[in-house]
Amino acid sequence: MIWGIFKRDMCHATRNVIAVIVSMGLVVVPALYAWFNIAASWDPYGNTKALKVAVANNDKGYKSDLIPVRVNVGETIISTLHANDQLDWQFVKSGKAIDGVKSGEYYAAIVIPKGFSADMMTLFSPDIKHAQLKYYLNEKINPIAPHITDQGATTVVNTIDKTFAKTIAQVGLDLASSILHYSQSPQMAEYMRNLNGNLTTMADTLSGASQQVTSYSQLLGSANDIVDSTGKLLASATKAGKQAQNALKQGKSGATSFTSAGANVTSSVNTALDQVSGAFDQVAAKVNKAFDAIGKDSDTAASQLTTLSEQVSSSESLYDTYITSLNHMHESVEQLPDSDSAKQALLEAIDREITLLEAAKGDSQKLAQQLKDASTQVTQDTAAAERSRKEILNRITSAKQSISNVRDDYATNVKPKIDALASTVSTLISQTDSMITQLSGTADDLDDVTGDVGTNVTSIRSTLGTIAKKLDSSAATVKELITKLETGGNAGDGNSDGGDGDNDASSSDSGESDELRALATANASTLSTLISAPVALHRVSVYPIANYGSAMAPFYTILSIWVGAIILCAMLKVTISDREKAHVLGLGDTLPRVAGPSGPGNASRWGLRLDHEYFGRYAIFALLALLQGTLVCLGDMYFLGVQANHALQFLAVGWLAALVFSNIVYTLTVSFGDIGKAVAVVLLVMQVAGSGGTFPIETLPKFFQMLYPFLPFPHAIDAMHAAMAGSYGNEYLLDMVYLALFLIPSLLLGLVLRKPVIRLNNWVSRNLESTKVM
Repeated sequence: MIWGIFKRDMCHATRNVIAVIVSMGLVVVPALYAWFNIAASWDPYGNTKALKVAVANNDKGYKSDLIPVRVNVGETIISTLHANDQLDWQFVKSGKAIDGVKSGEYYAAIVIPKGFSADMMTLFSPDIKHAQLKYYLNEKINPIAPHITDQGATTVVNTIDKTFAKTIAQVGLDLASSILHYSQSPQMAEYMRNLNGNLTTMADTLSGASQQVTSYSQLLGSANDIVDSTGKLLASATKAGKQAQNALKQGKSGATSFTSAGANVTSSVNTALDQVSGAFDQVAAKVNKAFDAIGKDSDTAASQLTTLSEQVSSSESLYDTYITSLNHMHESVEQLPDSDSAKQALLEAIDREITLLEAAKGDSQKLAQQLKDASTQVTQDTAAAERSRKEILNRITSAKQSISNVRDDYATNVKPKIDALASTVSTLISQTDSMITQLSGTADDLDDVTGDVGTNVTSIRSTLGTIAKKLDSSAATVKELITKLETGGNAGDGNSDGGDGDNDASSSDSGESDELRALATANASTLSTLISAPVALHRVSVYPIANYGSAMAPFYTILSIWVGAIILCAMLKVTISDREKAHVLGLGDTLPRVAGPSGPGNASRWGLRLDHEYFGRYAIFALLALLQGTLVCLGDMYFLGVQANHALQFLAVGWLAALVFSNIVYTLTVSFGDIGKAVAVVLLVMQVAGSGGTFPIETLPKFFQMLYPFLPFPHAIDAMHAAMAGSYGNEYLLDMVYLALFLIPSLLLGLVLRKPVIRLNNWVSRNLESTKVM
């Protein structure tokens, strides 16, 4: 009976073109519904760069004595946002930004106030203020846009915080690194050695003077006439200080002389080379003139060539003078300390310059000889003279090239090194001035102390005792300074003069120096980034989903299958007419009158039971529903490219959902008629809100959380998720079983509970039809 009903339904569904088109439409429409929604939500957060967000910068910047450079954080924000494509940033004035938010032109606006930079810099003052950005948001345009723009604004704030913290940290680290690198430079090391030597000499002088003063004070107790020698002794101590001062002045004079010598050498080099180069040009012209005269007046030509030979020979003295100057400079440079990094490079450059000058001198000598030989040939052999002419001109060109090489090498190698050395010498001169001033002050102090010595022996002894103590104190202070300087310059190296206490201090300073060195040698950018953002988030995807469209595909696919079931019941008849029953039973075109009024179960006496009618008509519903599920699932995977790690399981979920949903909607319709269709729509609405397909079920109201397990959507969506990304344990099978269990109440209603409500349903249908409207 079921097979007979199904065959006749299939014949009727394919009887004409319109029927076939409608049947195809019933299969395709649910798939289109799912595909349009999935495609529309494929990557919504990847297209946020089309959302217009206005940015207005009113920041006036900040400048103070602590930070002498003007800081404008607002301009930094604008520069950063120009390179950011997260949103469509619109850079406008504040008035237009706010008005654009009100009119809907912009979804949101960020206004940077005038005192933004100043508020941020209150970090360095006792009165700290929070810098605030003004954020305007139009919430009526779209429900999702505010959340996206909020994220953009939060990103801006986080970027400002991290950039500010990173900049402050990096400035401090760079400063520490620069100080450490400078303290370890060769120039600083040489300066420290010279300073230590001078301080050691000064400490020894002070100690000696203290001992002399003490001895003299003791001698005063035995004889008053020794007072006369006191002035001489103090004068001796003062003279030692002045001698040290004269020595420093001589060093300064020598340094100044060296700087002047370097400048004079540079001037003489340029003058000499220019003269030699110009002389060669004149020689070339005179050579051509002399050779042109051959044949006309050979004697005159020979005389001119002889004169040119003598001129070229006389120019050799310029080379000798320049070479002598360079040798003197070489000797001066050799007097520099070996620790000077510029010494060896300058010596090598001077040696190379001397070699080039010797080569140029040799070319001049050869040229002079060729000119002399040519003077004897012009009267003997014209052809040989012409060859000599070419050789002489080539030799002149070679000699000029040698001069050019000397000039280029001097400009490239020697002069920059002389300038660098002159700069170092200038630094030494300034340091020497400071030392002279300090030493002069010390000598003046000694004069002041000794100048007050009177004729009273007791008073003199008291004064001398005070002087000795001050000298001892000064010597101890200088020695302590030497120890600390040596400790700072050489980590862990102590000075025996400092004693045990100084060694302890040296260990402490060495530890601090090692910590500073370790901090400064690290990557400043990396450290500052770590300080600004000490915690990094490492995302680990569990059951990853390729994109947002794939994540939403289960919800829209299951929803479209339910919609397809409703469309089937809206377009196809769920009841079987008496004429169809008669044909299936083989009774002709009509049932016998004894069958009674038309309705379900009225042909049961001839063997066509109620369950036969139920399953017979449901068969075409099930077939079309399976086609709907197959089409929508295949389209998801192979048309849209939805992620499906287990394609067969994905299809199985669609098939089972199609059977369950079509059976539920069919049963409601066949049992309650149009009211059943309305119930199916109500169930659809409830499941859209409470299925957990979009928002987590835990975020929904309590009513939906309680209703969640008793709806088929959640189990079908969970099963499809497991088929797409992977299943934890028996998760997929359990969801499929839970989904299949919904067939039990549906079949129970359609086959058992339906019988008592048939008359009620017929009565409701007759009353609705009597309205002529429903």
